[in-house]
Order: sequence, then C-alpha cells, then structure tokens
Amino acid sequence: MKPIGDRVVIQPAPAEEKTEGGILIPETAKEKPQKGTVVAVGPGKDGNAPTVKVGDVVLYGKYAGQELQFEGKDYLIMREDDILVILESK
Repeated sequence: MKPIGDRVVIQPAPAEEKTEGGILIPETAKEKPQKGTVVAVGPGKDGNAPTVKVGDVVLYGKYAGQELQFEGKDYLIMREDDILVILESK
C-alpha cells in the first residue's frame, strides 16, 4: 500500500478486552481505538515533507480516517492533519 499526497495508513491498536480491574468488556461496549501504528506514509503535499514516519505510534481523532480491510487486516487511511500526537517514534 502506498498512500498519495499527505495521506497516512495506520493499523489501529486492538480494542481493550478488560478494564484495569480485570472486568471483561463485552463487544457492544468496546470503544473504537484512537491509537495505532503508522504503516505507510505519502510523500507529502505542497512541498511539505510528512512529520510522521513508518513505525510511529500515534493518537488520532475518534472519527478520523476511512476504514479499510486489506489482506485480512484492518487499517485507517487519514490525512496527516488528523493525527493529534506522536507517542513513540521509531
């Protein structure tokens, strides 16, 4: 997968299965993850190089991006502007 422009492909982190206290969370109550790992980055837009790079762990908005399934895995495609913060940089 190779995104174009300022697009970024993110593999979302799995939804939490348990609370910190050990209570199992049912499927209907699980929240959509807002954290993921960057798996592909476009070349940038208007001469601006992208800030994120492959392997970065990022936080993004709750409703950001377009969901996509590719080769049996879930991904999100979003603009780099939809990423709020880089948690870990590789």
